[in-house]
Amino acid sequence: MTEMVHGTLPVAAGDPVLPRWWRTIDKWTMSCILILFGIGLLLGFAASPPLASKNGLDAFHYVTRQFAFGSLALVVMMAVSMMSPTLVRRLAVIGFAASLAALMLLPVFGTDFGKGAVRWYSLGFASVQPSEFLKPGFVVVAAWFMAASQELNGPPGRTYSFVLALIIVAFLAMQPDFGQACLVLFSWGIMYFVAGAPMALLLGLAGAAVAAGAVAYEQSEHFARRIDGFLSPEVDPRTQLGYATNAIREGGFFGTGVGEGTVKWSLPDAHTDFIIAVAAEEYGLILVLVIIALYCTVVIRSLIRLMRERDPFIRLAGTGLACSFAVQAMINMGVAVRLLPAKGMTLPFVSYGGSSVIASGIAVGMLLAFTRSRPQGEIGDILFRKGR
Repeated sequence: MTEMVHGTLPVAAGDPVLPRWWRTIDKWTMSCILILFGIGLLLGFAASPPLASKNGLDAFHYVTRQFAFGSLALVVMMAVSMMSPTLVRRLAVIGFAASLAALMLLPVFGTDFGKGAVRWYSLGFASVQPSEFLKPGFVVVAAWFMAASQELNGPPGRTYSFVLALIIVAFLAMQPDFGQACLVLFSWGIMYFVAGAPMALLLGLAGAAVAAGAVAYEQSEHFARRIDGFLSPEVDPRTQLGYATNAIREGGFFGTGVGEGTVKWSLPDAHTDFIIAVAAEEYGLILVLVIIALYCTVVIRSLIRLMRERDPFIRLAGTGLACSFAVQAMINMGVAVRLLPAKGMTLPFVSYGGSSVIASGIAVGMLLAFTRSRPQGEIGDILFRKGR
């Protein structure tokens, strides 16, 4: 507890791996992730039994699977967080290449599970969504390219990273999965901004994204249907957004009580995309604010530690991972309260989903690895030295 309040202790170069990891890791971030996973299990006990009953499964079938996938995700997160930034980068390149190949092959071997978007590979006992694993790998690879472009005689890394982003967005749009496509573009844009991109260029890219959205609205019935539902002044109470909106309204400040919620019997995605509606109905605004505070703590703590980082690659990759984590949570909760059109995006570490929680474990493990305390001076030291 002393270390969590007063900061990490100095680390000797010859320390064993585990003591060095424990001294240098951001314990606040790790604690918040563990609490989020615990809240996810708590909400799973409320949200998943109705779906299990409909499918003729054991009442806690989905909770058991969520615990198994989540435990694996936490183990992966711990393991990745112990790696050096160089090793994280190498594994991210391999993972990105494999995920991109899997994404490209989705139109041939993928399935939509009746949801209108070909996003998954069915393995019989489980399903895999390549785009979930692609995001952290892309962030690290794009950060590597951008950092390399800042070196003397370095490659045009920003251009390479932009081309990669466009390729990924094109394949995601084919599914269609515009939510993940927007998240990839946002991650690239925030890293490009941190790397020193002019505001005029970023505004131009934002305008191009809006124009692409207009084209998608005209060409994709799936996309147009979701936008029309979002823009409609009245919410059909028989839709998922209608059920979620009513549940949040009924929950009020303190909630209806544990097990007293009804939205879980109506929402087919109550345990995944709309888990926050279950939290709001049964536990009220209090639990929702706790969840928001936990996500804010993870992101703010990470960004503060990254501000002291002197390595541009680590700074860019960490910023991209932290902001991507934050925006995914914002999108999920924004959809539930009808601030955003439906995206089909999970709430990290809280929603049910094997691919989502394991990919989140990988991403946060990378973030923890990049934000570990290292023996270096403050980045301000370089600036002051140049000014002398």
